[in-house]
Amino acid sequence: MTKDTARATGKFKLECFDPQGNLKWVAEESNLVVNTGLAQMANSALAGSTQVTTWYAGIYGAQATNTPAATDTAASHPGWTEITPYGNATRPQAVFAAGAAANPTVVTNSASPASFLINATATIGGAFIISNNTKGGTAGTLFSAENFTTADRAVASGDILNVTYTFSLAG
Repeated sequence: MTKDTARATGKFKLECFDPQGNLKWVAEESNLVVNTGLAQMANSALAGSTQVTTWYAGIYGAQATNTPAATDTAASHPGWTEITPYGNATRPQAVFAAGAAANPTVVTNSASPASFLINATATIGGAFIISNNTKGGTAGTLFSAENFTTADRAVASGDILNVTYTFSLAG
């Protein structure tokens, strides 16, 4: 008898550049695919639910309890608070390239990172992927979230913060 298991994992890479284009810092962290993200995958693949075809990146600030939980949703995520110190009109889109039929299957937006045009000094504690582009909005499907395990990071007006998300599904 053959048994199959699946494991969904993801990783965020954030790169901050100063106004002159110099790299200020890089942070790479594994993430938590939250329950609503797992349900979206399973239901759109097998139960006929509508597939989400457009995803967006968001960032959140530093807090003592900067901890995403599996039960977090777009409307309720008590361990973190979204911040919007950027001039983009909406959350930047994360445009993913299709994954190849392989084990693991990997999708990423590395060819086109979500780019935040920072317009205020802030401290970044983590990032998330969501189906709604409204800055500070609470609608949509939260897919994943991560927090920096080493240290929060600073951004300043004029910086560009690029967010790459790589998602892997392995059997």
